[in-house]
Amino acid sequence: MESGDAFTADIRAAAAALRQSAAALEALLDGPGAAESNADADPVRLRADACLDGLSEAARVESRVAALKVRLAAGYVHLAEVLAGPAATPQDWTAREMSTVAEVAGVLTVSERSASALISDALALTTSLPLTLDALGSGSVSWQHARIMVNEAAGLSPAAAGSLEAHFLDPDAPSPARGCLAGELVPGRFRAKARTWRERHHPLSIEARHVRSAADRRVEFVPDRDGMAWLNAYLPAATAAGIFDRLTTASRALQGPAEARTLAQLRADVAATLFLSGEGAAGRVHAAGTGDADTPLTTAGVPMPRAQVLVTVPVLSLLGVTDEPAMLDGYGPIPPSVARKLVAGGADSFYRVLTDPRDGAPLEIGRTSYRIPRAMRHWLRLRDAKCSFPACNNSSLDTEADHLLAWANGGTTGISNLGQPCRKHHRLKHTTTWTPTPATGHEPPAWISPTGRRYRSEQQDWEPPHLPDTPSAFQAAAWSRLPSVPATLRRRWSSEAPRPSKLGAAAPAGNGLTSSAPTRGEQLPNAG
Repeated sequence: MESGDAFTADIRAAAAALRQSAAALEALLDGPGAAESNADADPVRLRADACLDGLSEAARVESRVAALKVRLAAGYVHLAEVLAGPAATPQDWTAREMSTVAEVAGVLTVSERSASALISDALALTTSLPLTLDALGSGSVSWQHARIMVNEAAGLSPAAAGSLEAHFLDPDAPSPARGCLAGELVPGRFRAKARTWRERHHPLSIEARHVRSAADRRVEFVPDRDGMAWLNAYLPAATAAGIFDRLTTASRALQGPAEARTLAQLRADVAATLFLSGEGAAGRVHAAGTGDADTPLTTAGVPMPRAQVLVTVPVLSLLGVTDEPAMLDGYGPIPPSVARKLVAGGADSFYRVLTDPRDGAPLEIGRTSYRIPRAMRHWLRLRDAKCSFPACNNSSLDTEADHLLAWANGGTTGISNLGQPCRKHHRLKHTTTWTPTPATGHEPPAWISPTGRRYRSEQQDWEPPHLPDTPSAFQAAAWSRLPSVPATLRRRWSSEAPRPSKLGAAAPAGNGLTSSAPTRGEQLPNAG
């Protein structure tokens, strides 16, 4: 518990921040009226902008109120312990905890479960995550972001937890997050990025955790209302991603002008047909592509397309030199052993992507299936991972390649002029004044709104490999095979430890491992 003077100072600072927000909101109310004397000013536009600015400030107020509640809740818990004195028995300690939770629940008019969660989060933020609490108090992240940080930091050492929040909240950190700031990501996307960082840096290897969790795989049936039910499958990520992407690809093939079913309905119908009819084994699913939303699939043969899932594998991890996790498109880190099996086993639903040992950036795209999609389309999927529109979470398989600057207006077909918005935001781009900015080889486009506000895009956080201090016998044997790798890569590791190159730099020409990779591959397209 911090000293009384420090606690009081924190509360005063939080109250001052709220007064600052109140003053900003009052100034917004005066803005349009003060500008009406300007004949060129549109009062309606000014008031509309004031509404948006007010919403932004209101969100900042919510964050600052949440930070104030955190400090007050943590302060009350510590002061209640002081007032109660030492507990005589464990039962007394439990009773005091219950009493404290009940008191907080009564004051806030919430359930005891909600009060207990608030107290737990407050203690974590005030004792272990100072950067997150400061960001919450300044209004740069929301309460949801703060709770996600608490959840992802759970189980990490104090040093690792500090590195986690520094990665997202400290611009001077050794390896800060790329792209938009943590508070500019919707909570779901921030959770995905924070989980990815945690998986990469967790003290227990992802192999051990995956083996333990895979033993609990199962399928569950959950009845629901209105004659409906849920069928939930808890599977290894690579398996689940392959199934979902294959359902999506098949459903996309059924869409057309005469098809009234939504993509979600088609996925459900395709899955039901595959499970119940047994037609999936031959690679065909029965559907006419002319159904409506109220009827199941009809009977007419439609080929079952192959799913195409990108698996990003560090070169040295593929060779067995390191135990770094691979990245599964649309999910996140998976054990390197699973990635090696996908590559070595010739799984025709997965495309292997190698990453540069210097900085972890994509190096070369390979294939294990007979049908070869365009390398540029794969590169877009790898660069953007999803629709680049702000807050959109549609995966790369639900997107459409698009010229940022139209071909008719002089746009080129290079990576820097290509994006992959989902169908909804592709339509929005062409029917409104929402405008994407130019992209690069490693950075998806940002977006400019009709009011002129700029929303930065989410970017991948490529990392250099982490070489073991003491390699195992298997790793040493794998290292001995490195002479079969091109000389440029061999020299890179023979003379010095890996050094990350400038973030966002394109992979230098000539580093593709086409000649020595276990499967054939395509060089990445240039960024022009």
